[in-house]
Amino acid sequence: MDQSIAIQETLAKEENCIVAAQCEILLEDFSESRLLGLVECSKEHAIFIYSHRRMAITADDVSLEDIVPISLDFAVVEVSSAEQLVVVGADTRVRMSYKDEELELTLPFGSQSRLFLCEVNKAWSDVCRSPAQVPKFEWINKYKKAIKSQESVKQFIAPLEEFSNKVNQHQEMEKVSDKKGSLEKVKTSNSVTPKPKGNSSQENQSREERDDLVRSSSHTTSNKAQILAMPQFGLRDNLIKCELLKNEDLYTYLENFSFFLGTYNVNGQTPKESLRPWLSCTLKPPDIYCLGFQELDLSKEAFFFNDTPKELEWTKAVSDALHAEAQYALVKLVRLVGIMLIFYVKKEHAEFISDVETDYVGTGIMGRMGNKGAVAIRFRFHNSDICVVNSHLAAHVEEYERRNQDFKDICSRLQFRQLDPTQPPLTIMKHDVVLWIGDLNYRISDLDVDKVKDLITKNDFETLHSYDQLKRQIDEEAVFVGFEEGEIDFQPTYKYDTGSDKWDTSEKCRIPAWCDRILWKGKNIQQEHYQSHMAVRTSDHKPVSSLFIIGIKRVNSEAYKKTFEEIVRNIDKMENECIPSLSLSKREFHFKDVKYMQHQAEALSLFNDGQVPCQFEFIQKPNESTYSKPWLTANPSKGFIPQGGSMVIELEVFVNRSTAPDLNCGKQEIEDILVLHLERGKDYFISVTGNYLPSCFGTSIYSLCHMREPVQDMPIQTLLKLAEMSPDDDSSTAEKPLDIPKELWMMVDHLFRNAVNQEDLFQQPGLRTEFEEIRDCLDSGMPDSLPGSNHSVAEALLLFLDALPEPVIPFSFYQQCLECCSSGAQCEKIVSMLPQCHKNVFSYLAAFLRELLKNSASNGLDVSILVTIFASLLLKSPKKQDLAEKTKTQEFFQHFLN
Repeated sequence: MDQSIAIQETLAKEENCIVAAQCEILLEDFSESRLLGLVECSKEHAIFIYSHRRMAITADDVSLEDIVPISLDFAVVEVSSAEQLVVVGADTRVRMSYKDEELELTLPFGSQSRLFLCEVNKAWSDVCRSPAQVPKFEWINKYKKAIKSQESVKQFIAPLEEFSNKVNQHQEMEKVSDKKGSLEKVKTSNSVTPKPKGNSSQENQSREERDDLVRSSSHTTSNKAQILAMPQFGLRDNLIKCELLKNEDLYTYLENFSFFLGTYNVNGQTPKESLRPWLSCTLKPPDIYCLGFQELDLSKEAFFFNDTPKELEWTKAVSDALHAEAQYALVKLVRLVGIMLIFYVKKEHAEFISDVETDYVGTGIMGRMGNKGAVAIRFRFHNSDICVVNSHLAAHVEEYERRNQDFKDICSRLQFRQLDPTQPPLTIMKHDVVLWIGDLNYRISDLDVDKVKDLITKNDFETLHSYDQLKRQIDEEAVFVGFEEGEIDFQPTYKYDTGSDKWDTSEKCRIPAWCDRILWKGKNIQQEHYQSHMAVRTSDHKPVSSLFIIGIKRVNSEAYKKTFEEIVRNIDKMENECIPSLSLSKREFHFKDVKYMQHQAEALSLFNDGQVPCQFEFIQKPNESTYSKPWLTANPSKGFIPQGGSMVIELEVFVNRSTAPDLNCGKQEIEDILVLHLERGKDYFISVTGNYLPSCFGTSIYSLCHMREPVQDMPIQTLLKLAEMSPDDDSSTAEKPLDIPKELWMMVDHLFRNAVNQEDLFQQPGLRTEFEEIRDCLDSGMPDSLPGSNHSVAEALLLFLDALPEPVIPFSFYQQCLECCSSGAQCEKIVSMLPQCHKNVFSYLAAFLRELLKNSASNGLDVSILVTIFASLLLKSPKKQDLAEKTKTQEFFQHFLN
């Protein structure tokens, strides 16, 4: 996930976050997770250091702690030991210094860290090339003042002389005074999640004992993928790479390896028993383990902040239970809240693992919360590309459509950055082998609990499986198209009384179901077993495992050398004078009836009709910072096309909360020109137009209160006039405005009449298709009742509040609210001063939420949940919001719910 978006939201308009990277800052006896952003303004660069309490999606998730300017006083050097430098999977240990202060940190595994260090090196090199031009860094002063009163990261930045003695005891360091700016030997780390706090000597000892680092081989033909993917490769090298891939059958052969896949929903429990019955159930030790966990931690702290001590507990339980007849190296661990995926490999195979990348996607409420979603690891093993996905999809029997949507969201949003920047990100399906595990949550339909248990007692799993939602959805090609699942000849894995083999005896008495599944897609895959493990009783789920024998492509060195040389000879015959050329399927695109948060895409087909390969890229126009308007993207935006080859570019239009306000009132239109540039060739101009249908989503409270007709029935001139008026000035309007927006009333009234007893309200996401129906009803007319489920209407309400250009409590009142947050009387006084329409909305929403709390016994809501969700929507910072401010906004709003 690109966390630079969250950082960008904290910056001024003229400032740009080039790249972001997560890191661990090393303290004396523990480490802390931080987010680094390389920020540019007026050709000056600085590294912004942020604390973050969960995956950084928006500005609300990060808090600026310090800034390190990149000047002649700046240096960054690798301080890894000689042993660590030959490790793939080890931490990249870096020392960053500025004047007399320094910081030691480790960067996580993957191309994102390499890209970050590369960009930092480039920025520092630019400074060195012009030593006479001393950067002034005036633009960072406003941030320095803002964080001056806070605890900054400098509390653990030690002076050079205090650090040097300690570091020299552990390793030989490169001198900080060596200002070549070279970030050589960029390596990696084992986890994208925060490391547990503990004693550093114990951590080092644990590393040595487990030896969980993946050893690197030299650059040989067996790991040629690493060489071919290096970002410095240009057009000629891309052509060699393309031809090698095209002729792969000439120099590769298949060799079988065993993959152990496991999934376990642990229901927030800690390990209470050995996992050997699950993980060591095979006669021979598998070559690779990929193990997925769900509901690792069910606490509210984990839900909202992504921190949990249970990661270490379960990781240790896993490492203790791996097959005893082999030694394994921990290659990668990735976690999103309670969804965790761990990847181990036999040590003798570790040198053949390369190109390891991770990503994660939250599919919880508003598409942000990570209580549901997926984590994934992709890697290259010998010459085969493999992707492993661990997902936890939406719960409840009736929500199978929501599960289908979660699957599609994960497939579209989960992407892996490639080492070669000219290549688009890899999606899940662009791998030789895809292995999908997790609590998919599909249930048994159309049978009552007694009939289900009767079929289980008879071991008639074939009949029972015919009522399985996942089987039915796959048969209808609604999800997992092209995937396979083995025969299910074990009893359902959910739901049991914890600590036993008894079916659920609680009041809800859940119908047994095969929630926990393992599927695969690809060639040369044979499933050896697919089973549950009844002997493991820690959770209300049973773990599931599957052993696969997969044919992996290995390289024949001699054949590879021969093929490579032949390709090079053929390329040498090409005439350098040939100019690249493309033919385009069309140059004008029109998007009809563009709507808020509704994706539209058109295909642009490129065909290389020239005599040579070509490299293309969409480039920015003069005086513009990006190649397109923010509502338009081209995917991929750059790439390589061999001679006679073709590529399809998706031109995608998507209007979100950032772009909707100006489109709603007519200040902006769906209109842009894309410039497609060919390296050593000409430019092509592509026109993109469309008509946007105004929406109440992204329209101000003031404007909506002055509309008695649906927004799409209003003349655009009226919408523009309303957008330019102040909420404090009602003198120019002849007609009395509505007390609150009619659209807001429709949603709240629907929930008040239908959902006060709804379980998981504002926590369970709705369906996208139902949100679109709700939006259309609100924008085009006022029906007697809104369509869709209670969850869809609830999510629409949150999205409505999130999209307001000016929040319910206007930005100008934000600071006053923070200052008086401890006094209920003062908070009420501030609300009384709000513009009338804003005051009405605030009071109306607070009254509705108090009604929900009266029914907490049935809906499961409490004050802390509602405050956490709504405070950040009603009371937003005009710039950014750190953790302390977020706490104050929650304290402010809580006065109105008690």
